[in-house]
Amino acid sequence: MNKSSNPHIIGIDLGGTQIKGVLLSAGGEVIRQQTLPTNDEPGSDWKHKVRALVEDLTGTISKENIRIGLSAPGLANAGNTAIAYMPDRLPGLENFIWTDYLGAPTSVLNDAHAALMAEAEFGAAKDCRNAILLTLGTGVGGGVLINGQLYQGQFQMAGHFGHFSVNANDDERSLLGAPGSLEYAIGNYSIRRRSFGKFNSTMDLLEAYRTGDAFARWLWLESVRKLAIGIASLSNAFSPEIVVLSGGITLAGDDLFQPLESFLEVYGFRPEGNKICVRKAHFAELSGAIGAAAFALKQSGA
Repeated sequence: MNKSSNPHIIGIDLGGTQIKGVLLSAGGEVIRQQTLPTNDEPGSDWKHKVRALVEDLTGTISKENIRIGLSAPGLANAGNTAIAYMPDRLPGLENFIWTDYLGAPTSVLNDAHAALMAEAEFGAAKDCRNAILLTLGTGVGGGVLINGQLYQGQFQMAGHFGHFSVNANDDERSLLGAPGSLEYAIGNYSIRRRSFGKFNSTMDLLEAYRTGDAFARWLWLESVRKLAIGIASLSNAFSPEIVVLSGGITLAGDDLFQPLESFLEVYGFRPEGNKICVRKAHFAELSGAIGAAAFALKQSGA
């Protein structure tokens, strides 16, 4: 085996809480995996932990046969060699060139973009040329696949789907300034405000919804309705083969997907009876690492 024909691929997902790493086969099989705590504090040793994790995953493999993908929060630079913009988290991450530090070619991308790559290469969107992924968790992020390629856009910020409006009359604005944003409508960060202090998390809301609480039922279904509006709008804009939903809120299962399908029957355009295809993501906690590896694999040309 040599570097040009079939490199070993390592994927790293650098988060504020954990650093996850995988050694991946060209077919997407996780050969080895490891997780370390990040300790996201000024002066912490998280960069050293990333390198130690890479060394452990590499084992006896020569660095000449290694390609690394690293996902992290923030916006990657134009060459995907570093995170160019990530204020207030992981001090020292911005403009840090990982190839120099790790001693092997390293491709860097946004963590939501990495989640899309995992699904596009090995998961729910495999064999699709055009796909959209929405991450539903604390906030709402995402990614776009166009003609089989990750679309990153100007400043690598494509896929910030949480920051478009699903209710322009709402005075509540997202972090990027959008009124009535999708992120506010369904993101876990806003649940206390949306529920007037009644619920502390989306899971608390769902528990009440399942017991028949009238307020919880209204609030949850209104959130899902706005998600359907967002998905229908994205479908109109990009015409994807599939919309993949990932993140902690998808743990709601049928309580999410069944009403979502009903709302999409109302809001979704169905040319010749073809409805919008929505699927739950195949990957969960390792999606960032696997997607980073998948991106590096494509970058290597293997």
